[in-house]
Amino acid sequence: MNILLIGSGGREHALAWKIAQSPLLTRLVCAPGNPGIAGMCETRLVKVTDVDGLAALAQEIGADLVVVGPESSLEVGIADRLAELGIPCFGATAAAAQLETSKAFTKQFADRHGLPTAAYGVFEDAALAKSYLNQFDPPYVIKADGLAAGKGVVIAESRTEADAAIDDMLGGRFGQAGARVVIEEFMTGEEASLFALSDGQTAMLLGAAQDHKRAFDGDQGPNTGGMGTYSPTPALTDALVEEARLKMIAPTVAGMAEEGMPYRGVLYAGLMLTPTGPRLVEYNARFGDPECQVLMLRLKSDLVPLLLAAATGMLDKAVVPEWHSEAAICVVLAAKGYPEAPETGSVIVGADQDFGPDVEVFHAGTVLDSGALKAAGGRVLNVCALGATLGQARERAYAAVDRIDWPGGFHRRDIAWRAL
Repeated sequence: MNILLIGSGGREHALAWKIAQSPLLTRLVCAPGNPGIAGMCETRLVKVTDVDGLAALAQEIGADLVVVGPESSLEVGIADRLAELGIPCFGATAAAAQLETSKAFTKQFADRHGLPTAAYGVFEDAALAKSYLNQFDPPYVIKADGLAAGKGVVIAESRTEADAAIDDMLGGRFGQAGARVVIEEFMTGEEASLFALSDGQTAMLLGAAQDHKRAFDGDQGPNTGGMGTYSPTPALTDALVEEARLKMIAPTVAGMAEEGMPYRGVLYAGLMLTPTGPRLVEYNARFGDPECQVLMLRLKSDLVPLLLAAATGMLDKAVVPEWHSEAAICVVLAAKGYPEAPETGSVIVGADQDFGPDVEVFHAGTVLDSGALKAAGGRVLNVCALGATLGQARERAYAAVDRIDWPGGFHRRDIAWRAL
């Protein structure tokens, strides 16, 4: 099979690493890719939002399957264009991707289909939004409606901070993505991420992970796109997974089909494990980043048949995936200043050394400049490891982190602290 992978981050490097292991693969091309991905397959400099360029590339290489990594590609309708061309695409249509690209859409969908979630309000007017805060005690949850690169959520500890966040978002910080804000009841409990594949009719569970959103140790500092993750997640028991499947995943796949927006691709449910059971925090329409990295390390089965089955409406015929028994952990190395103003251009030494068979380093925001590897984004490297126990996986990951020479970066030292 010829496969086109769209994206340039750590998630896509992990997907490329796993897809490259498939005996079904003839040719893998990634657009635009990154220096790490370029070490394992062809890359082409086509932007992830260039629908015309990506469609032309898929035709040029005779793609039997296109795998979409980032949500921004889904939002601009790459899956819709590929459907017109008859090219199987693992990724949701622009309409179906609203489950991620509009938080207001998802909350209203949850209302229509009885999905357990937090109380909420949607506002375009700052005064009305601030007035709605009176219904809640702090902390307050304020979200930009649209895509904001993982930075559009503020957990405000005070009313002053909440008012400022509303003014910031509605004042244009995130452009059109912040033209509406969603204010939610704060839910208490542990957060976990549950993944499922969907072909529009059938859903198949595909593992779980637990993420660390705050920038600094002890869950301090601003929210980020994710500073590390681990799998499996002891907090998400088999009973809770089944409850989430019955109350969220299955009704969502059925509801989207009912509403004329059949959902194909990966459905990522962000869950809050509350004292009264799992509740939906948000949906993402793609593999999480960095959750994808630990899932790919733990997945024993060939990924390609699963992606193809979801893209072609054949999930009911697919073989249920098998998993390695080992635990996996991912530590994100971010550029100083992330998430507000990451400093790019600093030199990284030692990321490409051999760390042993149980460690993989995925590139998330790097560039090669005159032979030197440099930081080119907020989250820059993902250091991932497998271990017989989560503790062993963590030891291996941090041992590798400590061998990378990058004064321009920082990372958390407490990934998986809840489980350990």
